[in-house]
Amino acid sequence: MAERRRAPLTALSTLTRRPRVEVFTPVAHTPAPAPESTPRPPAPSRMVDNAVYSDGYRVATPESAAESLQEVTEGEGRLAWLGLYRPEPGELGELAELFDLPELAVEDAIKAHQRPKFERYGSTLFVVLKAARYLDAVEEVEFGELHLFLGPHFAITVRHSESPDLSRVRRRLESDPALLAKGSESVLYATLDAVVDGYRPVVDGLANDIDEIETQVFGGDPGVSRRIYELSQEVLEFQRAAQPLTGIIAGLTAGFDKYGVDEELRSYLRDVADHVIQVNERVEGFRLQLRDILTVNATLVAQRQNEEIRELTETSIAQGEEVKKISAWAAILFAPSLVGGVYGMNFDQMPELDEWWGYPFALLLMVSVSLTLYLVFKRRDWI
Repeated sequence: MAERRRAPLTALSTLTRRPRVEVFTPVAHTPAPAPESTPRPPAPSRMVDNAVYSDGYRVATPESAAESLQEVTEGEGRLAWLGLYRPEPGELGELAELFDLPELAVEDAIKAHQRPKFERYGSTLFVVLKAARYLDAVEEVEFGELHLFLGPHFAITVRHSESPDLSRVRRRLESDPALLAKGSESVLYATLDAVVDGYRPVVDGLANDIDEIETQVFGGDPGVSRRIYELSQEVLEFQRAAQPLTGIIAGLTAGFDKYGVDEELRSYLRDVADHVIQVNERVEGFRLQLRDILTVNATLVAQRQNEEIRELTETSIAQGEEVKKISAWAAILFAPSLVGGVYGMNFDQMPELDEWWGYPFALLLMVSVSLTLYLVFKRRDWI
């Protein structure tokens, strides 16, 4: 039996030339080990610029914050200036560990949306500034936020908006090594100056918008009320950004002697304070001016509504007079029609039909009734 089965298989394999297929007994499947999860690449750094200065001159451009800290410790009087743009919380956490930044201030810098303020945590100064930029294309004010951590040997700027352009601030200080050599206070001064200088185009833009609104108000533009409201909100937001700077600069001025601030920096900060006062005065003037414009616009709208109501009332009165005239003449003409209708019924039992005076009597009755109604309506000014 074995030979009979083996012969056909041999012949078939010779004809078809197929490879021999081996049959394996199935065994229990052992799952392959799971591949190790590939580590995620680190998030890209939001560090815009990182430099170490000595006597106001850039001596190193480290690749990381740790290298900056190491470079600072290698020489006397060095300053590390790290500029970040919308950093991730982890990156700020790393900076907090390296430079011993206050935890509460770091939380504020991560969350953003803070009011302008300055706080001292030992030797570290934390400052929050509100920047503003006027967008000519849409005639709107764009607000941003800026955080500064300032220590004896470091300055960390965290920018959450497009303005101000801190690269220009850095280039300005690098072009004046004597000023930059005064330490992190010089970074604070230059940044404050840049923020306040950015307010000037905003003030000019708002002034131009208010002039346009005045023209619209007296031109009777129906959409001006909405624009007044929107511009009022921008002015209030601008006021909330600029007004606290007076208190911030006053607090910094109060610490001049205690923290030994250079006299040149003191004069610079006083100049910035003067500019802040001017901006605040203009903004307060804008707020009062818009309030007056809104009052005038409401008065003009009320006057136009009164004019429209008066015209509608006069039209209604005129229509009433016409209705009274029509009604009076209808009543006058109704009396002859009534008499004529009665006589036109052709009854036989009508006493005046057989008398000669019947016809003149009917005509006289028609005229008398019509004349009486005419006199009554005339006396009442219906006709």
